[in-house]
Amino acid sequence: MRAKSASSKSGAEKAVKDIRWANRRKFSAEEKIRIVIEGLRGESSIAELCRREGIAQSLYYSWSKEFLEAGKKRLAGDTERAATTDEVKTLKRETRDLKEALAEQMLENRLLKKSMIGDGEDPA
Repeated sequence: MRAKSASSKSGAEKAVKDIRWANRRKFSAEEKIRIVIEGLRGESSIAELCRREGIAQSLYYSWSKEFLEAGKKRLAGDTERAATTDEVKTLKRETRDLKEALAEQMLENRLLKKSMIGDGEDPA
């Protein structure tokens, strides 16, 4: 009887964990920036800020580190950024089209060379 209750308990715990995971709050970039800047101002403690916002202190500190690193890179002149999905798709499509055009030109060139050789001309 105990084994059955233990397995149902683990199933219930899994269900609760799944619900918490599905309902967890997702912060936008603007919200993260606002929270980090508020923490940097120092008007209240980080612990109080995190309680008010409903986040763990470790999450605040990881956001803060990312924020400061991004600012440091930007000030150092590193303006390289990651490509968006649409840009990647466009570049892949363009690359494919260029490869197809190159293949067609190479085939046409080969056919012309063969026709010249067949006519008895010197292929040099």
